[in-house]
Amino acid sequence: MEPYEIIVSPAEIYLAPVSEAFPELDDAPAGNWVLLGKTGKINYAEDGVTVSHEQTLSEIRTLGTTGPLKVVRTEESLTISVILQDLSAENYAKVLNGVTLVDVAAAATTPGHRDITLRQGPDVTTFALLCRGKSPYDDNMAAQYEVPIVYQSANPAPVYNKGDAAGLAVTFNALEDLTAANAAERFGKLRSQDAAATG
Repeated sequence: MEPYEIIVSPAEIYLAPVSEAFPELDDAPAGNWVLLGKTGKINYAEDGVTVSHEQTLSEIRTLGTTGPLKVVRTEESLTISVILQDLSAENYAKVLNGVTLVDVAAAATTPGHRDITLRQGPDVTTFALLCRGKSPYDDNMAAQYEVPIVYQSANPAPVYNKGDAAGLAVTFNALEDLTAANAAERFGKLRSQDAAATG
């Protein structure tokens, strides 16, 4: 519904191994792309997916002036965060540094179960991240953040009680991709579809 540029719609997060090719805007994510949450946006808290562009700026002042003469950016970061309300072993494992999941089959004296380890260890797992939502040009088209390298930095603290769904805090921080085509694309890109493919 117009105006398309005002987006009132949830986005969904997909993860894949680093270097996985990003899908075209009009294709469903396939290959090694895995939706975060069993049913994606249905498993996200109502706060939704937050994309943060953070920066540190330094103003340069000189002895002969009272105001700044120049500004430089000394740090920047890109984070994508959500509260995941899916505590399945598969998704909990992804949030905990991609730890190993073991699926134990039922036996005569042992019920079937899925195990994940809770210690994450010193090495930090990285992923490629795709965050897809609506295009600001047409509700029937997609826009997607394509981030080549991220790691999960939040400290999940699920609360189990009778009033609210337990959730896992998830924050993906971008790392610079030194293999990017140019320096501007080291955090990836945001692509917004504005026309259908001609083929």
